[in-house]
Amino acid sequence: MKIKLILMVMASFILSITIRIDYVKAESNEELAKKLANPVASLISVPLQYNYDGNYGPDDIGSVSKLNIQPVIPITLNNEWNLITRTIVPLIDQNGIPVKDQDESGLGDTTASQFFSPKDPTSRGWIWGVGPVELLPTASDKMLGNEKWGLGPTAVVLKQTGPWTFGGLANHVWSIAGDEDRGDISSTFVQPFLAYITKTKTTLGLNTESTYNWETNQWSVPVNVTVAQLLKIGPQILQILVGTRYWAEAPDNGPEGWGYRAQLTFLFPR
Repeated sequence: MKIKLILMVMASFILSITIRIDYVKAESNEELAKKLANPVASLISVPLQYNYDGNYGPDDIGSVSKLNIQPVIPITLNNEWNLITRTIVPLIDQNGIPVKDQDESGLGDTTASQFFSPKDPTSRGWIWGVGPVELLPTASDKMLGNEKWGLGPTAVVLKQTGPWTFGGLANHVWSIAGDEDRGDISSTFVQPFLAYITKTKTTLGLNTESTYNWETNQWSVPVNVTVAQLLKIGPQILQILVGTRYWAEAPDNGPEGWGYRAQLTFLFPR
């Protein structure tokens, strides 16, 4: 199914139920809003994240629409530790890449991470998690993926004080198998983040999702500014997010200028 059709269905669903939206009560969901800002919180959630970026290619005519399905599932290991699984499954619709009139839509490569995280913060209030990250060659077309298996470490550390959340997430992936005709992968991802939660459970966010390609010695640095609102639709708690980003640095023929993001996250508190 085309990405644009999926997005139209999502938009129609949201518009059809807008009149039923109620703000989540602040006194009962303060901790829920804080958990949403914490990548290793013990909270089941399913974010549907749409990203649009343009100005690809030598003539700046290419564009990419991507819908990331990103389920987060915590698993209790014992009284002291959780295992937080985070998976990113991208559905991609790209146009004019790598050349004009070259279009492709389908499934991209999947990234899966598992964080072993203590249930309680440290004595100084720091929250952290470490574990492996895997790159799975699930792309439906060679133009949408690397055709390589990848593996590496990942880690996150953050602190929540009052309405503020700040910290960072990082990983590194090396290719370990796959099509020998495709280039090797050695890629570092770094995501520092800052969030402020208001009394109405509106979250103002700032982060970068920077990637350094050690094979080509090139950075990709999008700077994201977002606004998210915690809502309730009937019995379902969710968060709606909108934002924009600026590409401070990108590879040759990569995206330039401004991009956009919209996200709908379904929450399932225990």
